[in-house]
Order: sequence, then structure tokens, then C-alpha cells
Amino acid sequence: MKAAILHPAALQAIHDFPPEVRQKLGKAVFDLQRGEAPSMPLSRPMPSIAPGVAELRIRDRAGVYRAFYYLRSLRGILVVQAFVKKSRATAGQDLELGKKRLREMLDEEN
Repeated sequence: MKAAILHPAALQAIHDFPPEVRQKLGKAVFDLQRGEAPSMPLSRPMPSIAPGVAELRIRDRAGVYRAFYYLRSLRGILVVQAFVKKSRATAGQDLELGKKRLREMLDEEN
């Protein structure tokens, strides 16, 4: 089973999600750790951040929640960004944070 490594800011954002969303997100990450490959609508590739990055998509009555993850790290699954989605398109700020945090976490590997 692969390790799940969360960026501290992503972890904090997830802590602020409603309990039901945290549970669904946790199960999805656990399934990733076991090597399962989620598909739409739960997961979709995010090549605009980097090759190998995808997003988990959780929806409930309170809103739409996203978490970007990276599967190509030797250390495990890197969860680099988590946020509440407020518009139809993913905000540029969230995309840029995902890129920045992925670079940070990959730099830790070297």
C-alpha cells in the first residue's frame, strides 16, 4: 500500500470540510493507496497542473470540494491542494497553488 502524504495547507483545508465530505475524501485517498484507479465523476486528470496530477471531486448539499493529487511520486500519493470550488471553472489561484505545492513536495524528495 502506498503512503498518502498531504501538504500541510491541504490537510488544514480538509479539516475544515464537513464531516461527510472528509469521510468520502478519505475513502477515495485510501482507494488510491490500495492501487485503485477512480474514474469520472470522482476523479479526473488535471494536466494543466502537471502530468500525473488529478483531482478528486466530492459534492454534497453544502458545496463542491476538490483535492489535487499526484500519483508519480516514489514516496506515495501526494495531496497538494484542497479547496471549496465556488464557480464552474477551477480558479486560477487554486491551479497555481497546486503547481507551487507540487513543486515544494517534489523538491523534498531530492
